Amino acid sequence: MDQNTINEGKTFALIAYLTLIGTLIAFFMNQEKRNPFTSFHVRQGLGLGLLYIAIGYIVSSLDSMMVSTSFWIFFSVLFLYGIYGAITGQLNKIPMLGDLFQKWFQSIG
Repeated sequence: MDQNTINEGKTFALIAYLTLIGTLIAFFMNQEKRNPFTSFHVRQGLGLGLLYIAIGYIVSSLDSMMVSTSFWIFFSVLFLYGIYGAITGQLNKIPMLGDLFQKWFQSIG
């Protein structure tokens, strides 16, 4: 991927990590140009957002401050890792799950 493609897609790649609404905005704004850098980060952001909701539902039923705090720290680090990759122009996959997100959502982007 060339530097021009990365620079054009940085803004929407960053937006893709800002809640699921941000992911949807980045997805629809990327439909015109189909920037591969933005598409990569949209798939990562969508996977993280959906995983966050699924695990958050389970964690909320546990009613434990220690589990909730661990959950928040874990997902904060993952989202910051993705944001860092979007800002620096890198294709950083989310550890352990990034390949799955790319495969599951390959039709997106």
